[in-house]
Amino acid sequence: MTDRDAGTAEASARPGPGTDPDPLLRIEGLRKSYGDEEVLRGVDMALDRQDVEVIIGPSGSGKSTLLRCVNRLTEFRGGDVFLDGESVLAMDENDLRRRVGMVFQDINLFAHLTARENVTLGLRRVLGMDREAADDRAMAHLKRVGLAPQSESYPAELSGGQKQRVGIARALAMDPDLLLFDEPTSALDPELVGEVLGVMSDLADGGMTMLVVTHEMGFARRAATTLTFLDEGRIVERGPPDRLFEAPERDRTAEFLRRLTDLSEDRDR
Repeated sequence: MTDRDAGTAEASARPGPGTDPDPLLRIEGLRKSYGDEEVLRGVDMALDRQDVEVIIGPSGSGKSTLLRCVNRLTEFRGGDVFLDGESVLAMDENDLRRRVGMVFQDINLFAHLTARENVTLGLRRVLGMDREAADDRAMAHLKRVGLAPQSESYPAELSGGQKQRVGIARALAMDPDLLLFDEPTSALDPELVGEVLGVMSDLADGGMTMLVVTHEMGFARRAATTLTFLDEGRIVERGPPDRLFEAPERDRTAEFLRRLTDLSEDRDR
């Protein structure tokens, strides 16, 4: 049995998404507005440990806002988000940032710091680690994403895919309970997408709990335990990826997935 087969078998043996009585992440009635525009309209969701939830939806549907509400980069106006049963509103922000890592679309590395230094920065400032311990942990995670040889390179010396993998190493080094990915491959050249998705697939196989916004349907079908279609700030449909791809219950879901699959096939030609 391959690692991927083992991971799939383990996922199949687990209860369905959000069925654990004590989910790692629980979102209840989440609402967010920008002025008069309501971006999230009462979103409910739960992730058990080791779940990989992929969120898809058209531009402006609230996907990125949902992620940013989970770790309070954006403050929400209604509902609540619970991590291990505790409201994120009651948590210390540094503790929340440590426990909920985020990988951004635009990468956000510090240009004047090497790859290693970008990873150690949070370890020293947030966790208070000494330089030697922070360096050791940074190197371990850079090796994990295949970038140990580039540890002393500056962002300008790295490809887009390499920079995004540094961003993943930076998030992993904080030893988070949950990783958020906000369209991590959308700014990359097509030939660099695979190296980032490969790292994400390895994390999924290793049991990392992940909430991922992406339009990479191959990754969604291969790695997700749950696929969620979000439109106009509401969950239209949510369930196992195979069911949504093969037999969606909502016409809107079928239409969106058909269009998204056609675009992916055109890009791959």
